[in-house]
Amino acid sequence: MKKTSIYSMSWKEAEEYFSNHDLVILPVGSNEQHGPQNPLGTDFLIAEAIAEELSKRTGFASLRCVPYGVSFHHMHFPGTIAVDEIVFMNYIYEILKSLSKWNIKKVLIINGHGGNLSSLQILARKAREELNVLVFIFQWWTLKSLENYFSKDELGHAAAVETSFIAYLHPEWVNKQEAINEEPREKVKELTWFTYTKEATESGVFGVSKTFSEVKGEKVFEEVLDYLVKLVEMIEREKF
Repeated sequence: MKKTSIYSMSWKEAEEYFSNHDLVILPVGSNEQHGPQNPLGTDFLIAEAIAEELSKRTGFASLRCVPYGVSFHHMHFPGTIAVDEIVFMNYIYEILKSLSKWNIKKVLIINGHGGNLSSLQILARKAREELNVLVFIFQWWTLKSLENYFSKDELGHAAAVETSFIAYLHPEWVNKQEAINEEPREKVKELTWFTYTKEATESGVFGVSKTFSEVKGEKVFEEVLDYLVKLVEMIEREKF
């Protein structure tokens, strides 16, 4: 069986891959609260599963997932681990710096945690300017098609869509009886400032999670993969 992850290859196998491909897939996530029902690793578990399956379907190799991210807003909940924005960005940058030495020109980052986005956007600029590497960032929950399966109240953090996804991937780690619905307290829409999750929701759930479904989770997984396969084809054609 052909290896589809860099970490499973020998250096000779990696040399062959790099001589024929200039693209790799890098999943990143976080270790943070996802309500009383979901595992702390929800974000990185989903990102890693997407990346590994995408590698199998496209032939482009994936890296091991970076499991810790920018999660300071969840620090009131036990088990959350947060990494400074600049430290996170520099860590990913060093990974790309190594990859650039081996002929990699394009990196598709599967980002499993929205709190990482600002750091990744700065990284994308630095990588292009300093390493000549194009960074593409994908976040699965931004797909419009998810609205075909879930209502607005089910699309929030740790709500039904995310619970469904992780319940499909790791049903043994979801405390199904602990699923909860909670309407978060809203901020002033015209202003943006740093707030802690605890200031908006006691449970850590933003919206409705009790309606989660493993069947819907599988549908979301397939929707995401179908979209990404097409996206990779576009990225493959992208020229500097």
